[in-house]
Formats: sequence, structure tokens, C-alpha cells
Amino acid sequence: MKIALDYNAALRQPAGIGRYTRELVRAFLRLNTGAELVLFYAARDLPPDHPGLHALRELQAEFAQVRAAPIPLGERWLTIVWQRARLPLPVERWTGPVDLVHAPDFVLPPVRRAPTLLTVHDLTFRIHPETAHANLRRYLDRAVPRSLRRATHVVVDSESSRRDLERLMQVPPAKVSVLYPGVGQHFRRVTAEDKLAAVRHKYELPEQFLFFIGTLEPRKNLERLMQAFERVRSTQHVPPFELVLGGKPGWLSAPILERARHTPGVRLLGPIAEDDLPALYTLASGCVYPSLYEGFGFPPLEALGCGTPALVANTSSLPEVVGDLGILVDPMDITAIAHGIERLLTEQTLWMEAATRGPSQAAKFTWERAAEQLWHIYQTIGQTTTP
Repeated sequence: MKIALDYNAALRQPAGIGRYTRELVRAFLRLNTGAELVLFYAARDLPPDHPGLHALRELQAEFAQVRAAPIPLGERWLTIVWQRARLPLPVERWTGPVDLVHAPDFVLPPVRRAPTLLTVHDLTFRIHPETAHANLRRYLDRAVPRSLRRATHVVVDSESSRRDLERLMQVPPAKVSVLYPGVGQHFRRVTAEDKLAAVRHKYELPEQFLFFIGTLEPRKNLERLMQAFERVRSTQHVPPFELVLGGKPGWLSAPILERARHTPGVRLLGPIAEDDLPALYTLASGCVYPSLYEGFGFPPLEALGCGTPALVANTSSLPEVVGDLGILVDPMDITAIAHGIERLLTEQTLWMEAATRGPSQAAKFTWERAAEQLWHIYQTIGQTTTP
């Protein structure tokens, strides 16, 4: 079987959908299914020494069944041609004939005849439109429904997202499969004191802190989190602690950054090296993630893998991800978030539960299992032909 897969996000995005695609592709290749993977991408805006291209060349050197299919347009122009102007230039023009086309980032390219698989990670643009730029929202409002109609099959990251697709986009349940992402096996409690000391020194971490990691954007609900943090910190009920925010600024982040810089005890770390995350989770007094909406939500599960308790919103996929181990709060209620923070800092039983059962919860979600399920889906829909 020859599968064409959109690799644009994998080349350009260090986290988010980029990391999802890279992890899933690598796990799939390790299955040794015999399938050929043709990775297509917009190439004109990528210099030869781009880190993503270097990683792609390494992937090709490791797996003989991988072929790159560069398209001589920049990413912006490719989006204009395929999604805005809707010019019928099929992806097979660059990939050659294939048995299946997989688009892991919300929208499908034009396709001649091959069956198609579409990944839709979440419906934030419909459920919380106020958290996205108006132009992006208008684009997704048009492009995603078109792709859903064209797709032979659709995969989502959680049961919550599957229900949202059925409710908001009227996608038949039989057309959708839940394919849970995985948590890397390196998300385990760090016991090496020298590593912990080095990370604490590198990021100038306080003795006790709560940790958030993710893109700094409105959907992450960070302004309410900081308000709750201020409220708890002003009481005498908890020991001294700080709120550490890791991650790069996203869209509409100016108010978040302004509040963070003017809130005593809040620390902005900026982007975090992937290799440092397990130590950061281990050092933290808790992971805080009261996001308004998530298709999956990696950080709370990564924290549990490291034996660290997590506070999450009681909405979307987050209860599904943490099971009965997370502190669930109403993300719109600052008082509820503050109470959850107090529990993280004072209830020893939460730490004991996270330490003993957290790694088992994280181990339910592996890239190997996701890749095996993906191969089954490929085989099923690859037998389908389109008119």
C-alpha cells in the first residue's frame, strides 16, 4: 500500500499538531507494515538547512519506505491554491498514484481518486470562536466542513471530539473513529538529583511552584488561572509558591503576557526544551491546565506519567484523559480554580495517588497502540475507491 501524508505541520510546528504527526509517523514506520509513506509538503519557503528538513532526511535514512514529495510552493500559497481558490490541482501531481491520502491537520488537499482520511483534532473554532483570530475562524468555518464532506473517513483524538463532530457538523458516527494519541515513554518521574538540580538552575525555579506548559493563548484560560493564583497566594492557607508558565506566545496573547508580567509570583519561562519537561513535571507541586477546550490535552497526562497531580477543566476531553486522577474544576469559575489550587498544595493524598497510579493512567495512551489502530484504518478504507 502507498500512502500519501500531509507533512507540513510536522516540518514547521515544534509542538501541537507538528509533534503529533511526527510521533505518529515514526510509530507507524516502526510497525514494519511494508506500506510506503509519501510525505508531501510545501517546500518553497523552507531553506535547505531548515531543522524540519534535516529531521525528514534523517527519517528517510532510517526508513527506506519513506519518500519525500516537495511541492514547489510556500505553505501560504499552497493553502490559497487548495483551500481558498480551490483550484483542482490533485496532490497526486507530486506524490504520484497512491492508495490513500491522509491529512492530519483539519483540511484535505484535492485528490484524484484515492480514498481519504482526515484528522480533526478539535472544534475550538466553533465552540469557543472568541479564542481565535477572525480570519482563521472564517477560514476553518469554510474549509473544515468541506473536508469533512469529502473525507472517506475521519479520525479524532477523543470521544469528546467525536461527539462534537456529530453534534456540530452532523458527521455520521460510523464515519468517525477515535484514535487516542500517545504519551512518550520518557515522561516518567526523574530520580537523578543532578538532572533535577540542573533544570531547576537553568530555569531559575523556586522551591515550590505550579506548572503550566502550552501555547499562551486565550483558549488556555490563563487569565482566570492567574486570578485564581492571586487569590490563593494572598491567603495564609498554603505555603509560599509561584506560578510558572512555559510555552511560546500564540495568537491574541498580549493581554495574557501583560497580566503575567504584572502579577507577583508569576514567571514566564518561554519555550521549554522537550528533554527538560519530565524534570519540570517532577519538580512541580502540580500541573495546572484549566483550558476552555481541548481535543486531547497532553500536559496533564504527561504530568501523571511523572507522578505529579494535575488540575484540569471539567470540560471537553480532559476528564476523559485524566480519568479519576485529576482535580476537575469549572474553567469559568475563578473560585473553583482557586479551590483546586489549594487542594494541589495541601492534600497529600493527591500526591500519593498521582505517584502510584499516574504512570498507569499515562501508559494507557501509547503511540504504538495509536499506530496499530491507524494501520487498521488505512487497510479498511484503502480498499475503498472513490468515483
